[in-house]
Amino acid sequence: MSEQRFEKAQFAAWLSIIGNIALAVLKGIFGWLSGSKALLADAANSASDVAGSIAVLIGLKAARRAPDRDHPYGHGKAESVSAIIVSVLLLLVGLEIGINSVKTMYAGVTQAPEEFALIAIGISIVAKEFLFHYNFRLGKKLSSQALIASAWDHRTDVMSSVAVLIGVGGAVLGAYMNQPLLYYLDPLAGLFVALLVLRMGYKLVMESVHKTIDHVLHKEDTEELLDTAQRVKGVIAVNELRAREHGHYVIVDIKISVNPRITVSEGHDIGKAVKHQLLSKFSHVSDVFIHVNPYDPGYPYKDVSSEHPDFPTLLH
Repeated sequence: MSEQRFEKAQFAAWLSIIGNIALAVLKGIFGWLSGSKALLADAANSASDVAGSIAVLIGLKAARRAPDRDHPYGHGKAESVSAIIVSVLLLLVGLEIGINSVKTMYAGVTQAPEEFALIAIGISIVAKEFLFHYNFRLGKKLSSQALIASAWDHRTDVMSSVAVLIGVGGAVLGAYMNQPLLYYLDPLAGLFVALLVLRMGYKLVMESVHKTIDHVLHKEDTEELLDTAQRVKGVIAVNELRAREHGHYVIVDIKISVNPRITVSEGHDIGKAVKHQLLSKFSHVSDVFIHVNPYDPGYPYKDVSSEHPDFPTLLH
């Protein structure tokens, strides 16, 4: 991971940590003073986000480490692992919130929350929506699965806070209208929060596991890589090209065919030219492994007249 990429991602992680701590304290105090079960559930959700953001930060630092003997392909998957931790935390918090909401409804609700609970909910919605957009855009720009997972966690919080707003608002309205049945909207909102959190947690854990396991890019995603390799002078044909995701970057394995009458050194230089082109043109490509084969006449011969001179090589 480049220094600039790490600094941007680290700032986003710290911004999430500070924001979640502030919101957890705010919603916890207002929820306790107002007697809102839904707001307390939302506070617990924000508290779990603090741990999740710390997991993201640890993953980013681990992914920054250079390749070593035990990890020759780098530590890019550390980000995906941290994303899994965030997802599991979401599942656990969602389960706990759901259980507490059901217990509250079973025991009976005798009064509505105080009106000032709505202030904390409004602040939470605005703050979380800002954090979602900031983390999501930066995660896409940096190709960081951990930041994207954290962003969707913030969006889940926005939806949960909206549900809490409806629940608390309905319960407060019930107090004005003398309708005790509306008091149950508060714990019902807490239950809805739990379902949202569980749904998002399940979705993110499946995506993160998929990213952690070696995933080969589909054909349509490698066409530009293939075209670039084929344009390098000296390459007769590309026999095989596989690009696999490794965290936020891609590692390319490619087999090329060259003139069987050239020297080993010339074939090696052609391979270096292909690697140079792929690394310089595609920022998400971290490394390229090339196997040079003698051209097999069984394959269609490449029309060298169609080669583009704008791709410099080490041979020409």
